[in-house]
Amino acid sequence: MRFSIHDMTGKLMTKIVAAMLLFLSACAVHAAERPNMLIILGDDMTYTDLGCFGNPDVKTPHLDRLASQGMKLTGMYSPAPMCAPLRMSLYSGLYPVRSRVHEGVESLPAYLRPLGYRVGIIGKRHEAPPEAFGFEYLGGRHHDGGKGVDLAIEDIRPFITRDHEQPYCLVVASNQPHEPWNRGDASQYDPAKLTLPPYMVDTPQTRAALARYYAEVTYLDKQVGQVLKILEETGGADNTLVMFFSEQGSSFPHCKWTCYDTGIRAAGIVRWPGKVAPGSESAALMQYVDVPPTLIDAARATAGKHDLDGRSFLNVLKGEAKMHRDHVFAVQTSRGIIHGPEAFGIRSVTDGRFKYIWNLFPENRFQNMVTRGAIFKSWKEAAEAGNEFAAQRVKMYQHRPEHELYDLKADPFELHNLAADAAHQRTMKRLRDRLLSWMKQQGDEGRATEMSADERRAGT
Repeated sequence: MRFSIHDMTGKLMTKIVAAMLLFLSACAVHAAERPNMLIILGDDMTYTDLGCFGNPDVKTPHLDRLASQGMKLTGMYSPAPMCAPLRMSLYSGLYPVRSRVHEGVESLPAYLRPLGYRVGIIGKRHEAPPEAFGFEYLGGRHHDGGKGVDLAIEDIRPFITRDHEQPYCLVVASNQPHEPWNRGDASQYDPAKLTLPPYMVDTPQTRAALARYYAEVTYLDKQVGQVLKILEETGGADNTLVMFFSEQGSSFPHCKWTCYDTGIRAAGIVRWPGKVAPGSESAALMQYVDVPPTLIDAARATAGKHDLDGRSFLNVLKGEAKMHRDHVFAVQTSRGIIHGPEAFGIRSVTDGRFKYIWNLFPENRFQNMVTRGAIFKSWKEAAEAGNEFAAQRVKMYQHRPEHELYDLKADPFELHNLAADAAHQRTMKRLRDRLLSWMKQQGDEGRATEMSADERRAGT
């Protein structure tokens, strides 16, 4: 039997065409499987302040419903208790110190656009340099004074319906419940009937402020409901990975600007129909830096070419794993904040059970906008009137020891420092060694890094 070159060429071409068709078919399936991605952020909100996270007073029906449809992430931590470094870590997948010195820093637009996504943001912007965070900007405002429209939610509709063949990633960054706490209906919360969290001093000013703050949490919840309604109306809910995060803590004392759990722990909720089990919950330790690689993974791609600090927790979301990280870390740089101290850097690490906090400048007094406000003033007045708990909270806010250690299981609000307890010295050393190792990997030189904060900020 004889074969001609034409026969061989014809068979080769047949194989090539078949392979191309198979490849194109796989690409079509791949494109169809890529989910849309919707990330909703609450601004200055403590992780405990949602109904579905155990708050007995605050009204959050839309977020509670979202949690019932997906997974609660109770072990999610932000890498910093301030807006700008936190958001840059969320978008870049890099911890704060490294993201400021990392050459060619990239973010979600650079990660997802090559995968075929359009990537947008609406609402608050708090990241720099602009070229590293090239979102398609749908408008909004940076901070909300309580007048006019703070978030034009209907403006997301054209973005998500522009091209049903192209997937999208959209960040909806609300300004709520950031101060001045003048959105929402505060009359629905009776200050006298509120259950104060254990870390707060019970004063009339605290209760009145908490009522206004809760009203704004409810206002945020309404915004979330409006966003999800648009998603449902446009027919994209079934193929959309929805993430909600509460950002760093509120501006009550011992929350924002601190590395206590009320400053760095986040309420996380993820809904992804068919992928994430409704009504599920995970206590796996994870961080904001893990979000970008998780989104890349969800798009059925790899984050290998990107030099990220985070790693995907998609297996946790799918119920295939119960653990993610052994430790999570946080950085607070107070040099340069409004009404802040000359320097009061803080570093922290937790393994989920114990938290170690290293105050780099224990000789300095901590101060910020909180220490100048009516709430903290009322705490000081209570302390001067003989309230021992108020005196302890006031002192611990402004004058902290170099080392702090807390048993988060026995003491979730970190009221009892165990650093001087002989029974816990081995635990503290273990965590301190782990923290120092992480700082070295990040290029964080502690006090020297804190004192150079102005230069690093200028570099952005």
